[in-house]
Amino acid sequence: MTELVNLDAATEASPIPVLVVGALGKMGREVVRTVAETPGMTLAGAVARAQVGFDIGEVLGLGSLGVEITDDLSGQLLKLSQNSNRGVMVDFTHPRSAFENIRSAIAFGVRPVVGTTGLNPEQVERLREFAEKSSMGCVIAPNFAIGMILLQQMAVQAAQYFDHVEIIELHHNRKVDAPSGTAAQTAQLLGRLGKDFNPPQVEEKEFLPGSRGGIPEHNIRIHSIRLPGLVAHQEVIFGGMGQTLTLRHDTTDRVAFMPGVILAIRRVLELKGLVYGLEHLLS
Repeated sequence: MTELVNLDAATEASPIPVLVVGALGKMGREVVRTVAETPGMTLAGAVARAQVGFDIGEVLGLGSLGVEITDDLSGQLLKLSQNSNRGVMVDFTHPRSAFENIRSAIAFGVRPVVGTTGLNPEQVERLREFAEKSSMGCVIAPNFAIGMILLQQMAVQAAQYFDHVEIIELHHNRKVDAPSGTAAQTAQLLGRLGKDFNPPQVEEKEFLPGSRGGIPEHNIRIHSIRLPGLVAHQEVIFGGMGQTLTLRHDTTDRVAFMPGVILAIRRVLELKGLVYGLEHLLS
């Protein structure tokens, strides 16, 4: 388990400086609003590719926050690293850039909180080694919604009694990775029970390749849907003799993720390594 360190009273009493990367994305905008309104935190920077030089608060209709949008991540990390308070970088960007963003933050002594999905297991392990070597806290969470964490926990309980299960995840059509990191993590959690699911009943034939979904591991199929109008949704459907059990979580507004993000910002200061999954911060 990742080691925790104690914060001194002065650090706890000081506002936490937060740098938001991907500040003009749908999640980034919500993080900026939330950080700006949360006691004990201060918006230290906003990184985005568009509207550089404009006040992020004015762009988002919040009034002036005194923070100009910049595309210079290294410069912002350097500035934050020189702050006497411990700084946090929140990253909701793209899998292509998230890995290097996280490495850069750790190298500058800034603790990353990451909601970007699409990082592969090898990348996560490399980041884990780098964070532990640097004794730096880092949180990577496929999903920051508390309700989704509860769904996953209930799914693990149900999977002890059902041998057949499939996962359906539904997201907006601007999500680049499939399946979602949350769906993949759910399958991994079920797989830790040490059983293979969905024993074959017939010899299936896919006349349309992919119509039965993907199988990342433990013979659990994941079906991905991408449509405008959706935010983030997941179903875990169990089947048994004469019955089905459906667990579903619906995110209808991105504010659902903000309590988890705020929790991670606070808790990452106590860590000396990488934690993958919000559930590890809830106890």
